[in-house]
Amino acid sequence: MDDNKKIKKDSIAILGLGKVGTAVGYLLNKAGYHISAVAGRSKSSLQQRAEYTGGMIYTSFAEASLQADCILLTTADDAIATVCETITKAGGVRPGQKVIHMSGAGDLDLLQAAKRAGAHVGCIHPLQSFADVEGAINSIPGSTFAITVQEDIRDWSVAFVHDIGGLPFFLSEDDKPLYHVAACMASGYLTTLIHTVEEIYCSLGLSRDAAIHAFWPLVRGTLKNIETKGAVSSLTGPFARGDITTIRKHIRALSDKPAYLDAYCSMGILALKIGIENKTLPIKNAGMIEKLLKGDVTK
Repeated sequence: MDDNKKIKKDSIAILGLGKVGTAVGYLLNKAGYHISAVAGRSKSSLQQRAEYTGGMIYTSFAEASLQADCILLTTADDAIATVCETITKAGGVRPGQKVIHMSGAGDLDLLQAAKRAGAHVGCIHPLQSFADVEGAINSIPGSTFAITVQEDIRDWSVAFVHDIGGLPFFLSEDDKPLYHVAACMASGYLTTLIHTVEEIYCSLGLSRDAAIHAFWPLVRGTLKNIETKGAVSSLTGPFARGDITTIRKHIRALSDKPAYLDAYCSMGILALKIGIENKTLPIKNAGMIEKLLKGDVTK
């Protein structure tokens, strides 16, 4: 995009004022966009969230859509296509409007109804985790946004992301599912992994708070190493060194916890590849450990 090119700041209607819609609306408002309408099913919830975004409150998505140049569909993923079809049939979408959803996995087919009505369609997805509105507002600036849009609104979408403090990159529709797999693993699986560690330490008699206090410095230090040195250089422990005896003990300790054992072995096989890449793990040891992880405990 030409940095000197002036991009118009459209008026915005936000349909589905959840955590993402509210946070993005707040940041857009702060950046000088006019939030003309917000819409959702619960008027009381809308009134609370609209304090962040501004905008007239509607319980009709179609009526809200008529008030803006750009419609942001920030409903649940499974509702995007239905809402788009509904507002289009009701006359809420007109030629030249922009209709944008923010689903990480969803493609542009979710907006087919709006496209047929002459709207410009796209997806702008923040690569970030949102536990609450305040956290989302604070974490969006500096986050990367995946942009999948029609060619004629590429410049507009880049300006949109920059205006809320994001870092844009273009993503093809075909690559969206794989992109979202990685996002879910980075956030949801990391959360699940930490919860599993909590459960194991709690089984040793620690309270949940004491467990977190015990291992959190290790997690924090590991994340800092990954941030500064990269993941490959940050691998430590038996999978980095090839400690066969230690890994055998781990497997036996988890023998009565099959779900945890499966996770340990699956992640261990991936860890072996990192150890080999980092050249800290002898190839011979890697082969023996892989057999252990695949169930051959006699090796």
